[in-house]
Amino acid sequence: MSAEAQKERIAGLVAKEWNRFVGYVRSRIDDSAERDAEDVVQDVVERMFERDDEDDPIVDLTGYIFRSLRNRVVDLYRRKRAPSEELSGEIADIRYEAEVTMGREDAEEALAEAIEELPQAQRDVLVATELEGRTFRELAEEWETPIGTLLARKHRAVRALRESLTGGEE
Repeated sequence: MSAEAQKERIAGLVAKEWNRFVGYVRSRIDDSAERDAEDVVQDVVERMFERDDEDDPIVDLTGYIFRSLRNRVVDLYRRKRAPSEELSGEIADIRYEAEVTMGREDAEEALAEAIEELPQAQRDVLVATELEGRTFRELAEEWETPIGTLLARKHRAVRALRESLTGGEE
């Protein structure tokens, strides 16, 4: 199965089972969790889009997603971000990677410049989800755009930022 076919399969399942996945996560995190259930599902799906393994397609996609969601919830309980963290999710990870090589001020400036260089659609979804804390479901309804399309845009934006700031190093 090609990578594109796998991504379409993932997007279709996520769109169909979104509420079920969110409910599953919501039943496992408490009110004190730093991120809500939709964010956890978004993170898992985004990472699935990053999978580039055509030779090893996911056979039981639903089971794989549920296992990934369970693992992500466990990760949330293990890892607590500093309360002063200004940015969340992927941007914070990329900023940290850049700070290691550039220094804090240079990394923040480079991040701002890299975000400005993104195509408008990618920048919009990145800013809305990472900086404004909006969910993909909200954006899909407001912008009348499928969740899968928004996920793909954010994935491309994150990949472009990582390449711009860290030379593509993971």
